[in-house]
Amino acid sequence: MLCGVGVFIRMAARNCGSLPVVPHPAEHLNPTEPLPDEEAERLAERMAAFGTASRLKLLFALAAGERSVDDLAQLARLTPNAVSQQLRVLRHLRMVVARREGRSVRYRLHDTHIRDLLTAIRHQAEHAEHEWVDTPALGAAATDARS
Repeated sequence: MLCGVGVFIRMAARNCGSLPVVPHPAEHLNPTEPLPDEEAERLAERMAAFGTASRLKLLFALAAGERSVDDLAQLARLTPNAVSQQLRVLRHLRMVVARREGRSVRYRLHDTHIRDLLTAIRHQAEHAEHEWVDTPALGAAATDARS
């Protein structure tokens, strides 16, 4: 088996000692399927990362790119100790990753999904605060009515 070829990408990546490859969107779990209890627990634990203002401030600061603890402390208006404590939680939840650069450590979001979640959270809050409600798309119903 060749590494990284066809549908064997994830298995091949494991066998070759490299990092797993992100699956194609069609390979992700369907969000309309019922949520099993165990998966609901795992998701709730991960969503807890968004449950404190300090962690949200750090995640949004990292949406712009990689930063040091001192950079994050200044941007989030937190102490470096508080930043380090929250980053430990975010690393444990795999929301951020760390990269050593000489004697310092730089942090970034784990993947693009985190940025997408932050965008969705902010947009939903904006919609709720302004009482904006999405209306169903006209789509097929409008086309049928015109026929």
